[in-house]
Parts: sequence; C-alpha cells; structure tokens
Amino acid sequence: MLYDWIKAFHVVAIIAWMAALLYLPRLFVYHCDAPAGSPQSETFKVMERRLLKAIMTPAMIASWVLGLYLAWSGGWFKAGWLHGKLVAVIGLSAAHGFLAGCVRRFAEDRNTRPARFYRIVNEVPTVLMILIVVLVIVKPF
Repeated sequence: MLYDWIKAFHVVAIIAWMAALLYLPRLFVYHCDAPAGSPQSETFKVMERRLLKAIMTPAMIASWVLGLYLAWSGGWFKAGWLHGKLVAVIGLSAAHGFLAGCVRRFAEDRNTRPARFYRIVNEVPTVLMILIVVLVIVKPF
C-alpha cells in the first residue's frame, strides 16, 4: 500500500518537474526580447527565480528521492530498463542544472544567447521524457 502512495507522489513530482523544465526555457525566449533593466526584464527575473526555487528544484529532489525508494523497495536495480531510465533522469538533472545557470545569468543581465537557442533547448527535456516514459511503461529490456 505504501509503495502505491509513494509511486503516486513520485508521478506528481515528475509532472511538476517536467512542467517547470518545459516552461522555464519559454520564459527565457521572451526574456531575450526584454531590454536589460526594463520593468519587463525584472518581472521575468522574478518569475524565473520563483519557478526554479519554489517548484523546479523541490520537484526534482522529490522525484529523485521517491524514485530511488521505489527502485529499491521494488527490487528494480537489476532491471536493464531502470539503468536506461536513470541515465535519462541524469540527463534531465543536467538540463535542470544548465537552466539554473541560465537563471543566474539572466538575473545578472549576462545572457548572451538568442531566443532561438532557448527554443531548441526546450526540446531536450521533451525527448528525455518520452524516452523515460517508454522505458518505464514498455520495459523493453
């Protein structure tokens, strides 16, 4: 029974984490068009910081903690699909770290990348999410 509750909260944490991973680069796209120091730029800075600190990072931590508990209690660590999932989740965590660095650069008015870059970066979490879902549901190996 506890396993099912943990799994439910794991899925909720993943949904929150993915929502933030997909939304933050979109904020960057629009932030690129705002002149540094403008009221619009300052609003984006607040939105980006709050998204990172209040939603994205806590959701990532919860996803990892709950997911590792599920893997351990379910005896999944020997399963090949879990190894693939862990590699993809490490990729999501790396994307998270990259985006956190972008938040810092925008906050310091040091962004040098164009909006197009962030449109492309926005696709990375989507591809990793698709891979993770296929590995978890289909368990191909």
